[in-house]
Amino acid sequence: MGQAFATGLSSLSAGHTPLLAVIRPNLPPKPSTLIVPKVTIKSLEDTGKIFGPAQAAVAKAVADAVEEEIFPKDKIEDWVVIASVFIHPKAEDERKIYQYNYSATKLALSRALESYPPLDRIMYEKDRARHPLMGFRPPRLWRPPYLQISLDLPEIDRVKRVVSQIPGNDQVILEAGTPLIKHYGTSVIGEIRKAGKDYFILADLKTMDVGRVEVDLAFNETADGVIAAGVASKSTLDEFISEAKRLGIYAFIDLMEVENPLEKLKSLVSPPDGVIIHRAIDVERTGAKPHLELIKEIRETFKEKKILIAVAGGIVPSTALTALKEGADIIVVGRYITQSRDVEMAAREFYPYLGGDIDLFRVHVE
Repeated sequence: MGQAFATGLSSLSAGHTPLLAVIRPNLPPKPSTLIVPKVTIKSLEDTGKIFGPAQAAVAKAVADAVEEEIFPKDKIEDWVVIASVFIHPKAEDERKIYQYNYSATKLALSRALESYPPLDRIMYEKDRARHPLMGFRPPRLWRPPYLQISLDLPEIDRVKRVVSQIPGNDQVILEAGTPLIKHYGTSVIGEIRKAGKDYFILADLKTMDVGRVEVDLAFNETADGVIAAGVASKSTLDEFISEAKRLGIYAFIDLMEVENPLEKLKSLVSPPDGVIIHRAIDVERTGAKPHLELIKEIRETFKEKKILIAVAGGIVPSTALTALKEGADIIVVGRYITQSRDVEMAAREFYPYLGGDIDLFRVHVE
């Protein structure tokens, strides 16, 4: 820290000259404090903002932190502080510049010395938080159960109409269905994103070969997760899962027509993030039931790994409830919603089975 302090003070750059914090000229606080401007200083007016209210505010905050024993007084000679300071180029009110920088410095000092934030706070907030300068919240599947709406309609205009009628809910996943992707290519994922930017979007690629290539194609169109066919070769599935993990998106395997699902999953280098127990539409017409006993078997086999388990194939509210009671994390619904005359009402029939929105009453942003 001492070396960084000295280097920062002596290594000058145009428009970003670091400066010592002083309460007034020739009265620096202790610990010694270096201010590093984060905005290029272009004029004497900009200079006055940083070498005036901001400089004094940071210095006063450090001095007050010592007085209030945020810093141990007997060790202040051993400390230095490096403060990054941002002042909006259009800021004009010197009192606000002082107040904002004073309070921000005090808060940052107290939190740093208390090792804030604790790890449990980070884990609690990371999937709930929305960055104030981002127009969306990156979705993650961390709080099941979920309703996955399979958009298998092969016409994008109809899909957009369906998406526009789905009542907003943090527990809803949109699936770009295989017929839709076959018709339009993976670019359709981006089209769905425009219609529902805050949704988690799964691309049902039914990948059978070139696992890495297909994951990349979906990722480049902003897919949050991808689905491979479980009947694909072990090599393809291993590459599919590896590439998804490398890119930070979810890898799902559809177990439709896989003769021995557990053996196939155990053979993989790394298990997927999720599996789909899927009864095909053509099979559904024969009256065959989905193999819900697989839910418990997968849970027992992969006790050390949290694998999301989805159930798909002719799901309606009554069968959805049965699947959830058996331990499913995701219920996949297609025609019951997408081909309904009242999409909103059809979707809402499943909402009582889901959890509420994320921190519905959370309004304060630090």
